[in-house]
Amino acid sequence: MARRIEHHTTSPHSAEKVYGAMVDETYLRDRLAAIGGKDAQLVTYSSTGEKTSYQLKQGVPAEHVPSAVKAALGGDLVIQRTETWAAGAGTVEVAVGGVPGRLDGSFTVLDNGSGSKLTLSGEVKVSIPFLGGKIEKLIAEQVAVLLDKENEFTSQWLANRG
Repeated sequence: MARRIEHHTTSPHSAEKVYGAMVDETYLRDRLAAIGGKDAQLVTYSSTGEKTSYQLKQGVPAEHVPSAVKAALGGDLVIQRTETWAAGAGTVEVAVGGVPGRLDGSFTVLDNGSGSKLTLSGEVKVSIPFLGGKIEKLIAEQVAVLLDKENEFTSQWLANRG
């Protein structure tokens, strides 16, 4: 059974500025360096001006992973995240190494009062008998934590650039 996820973050910056950061290669590298986790890297990046796509690799050391999940993984949690952005909206696909499952979703960035609101809507699906639901819950919770950290980083990154 899949788990729905919907998470919102707000920023004091306009949707145009937040979107601009989300498709900026320097921003992505800076964000990964600051909060990307173990062995984080920008694996691929391409931008045509109208559409930007990239793949990120992020890691969570095994000691920070719950024991039930650690047993299924056999080590560190490695996350492959692919995002495609165009016209203020994006799609995301997340695969977790060693786990037969994924997160598929979409992002929107819209102006909200004097700032903006980023929304992720998606679904987490893990196909492991008995443990799938627990891992889906963990992934959904960790995605929310990560998006909050990324939002804080983005607001600071944009503030530092005037």
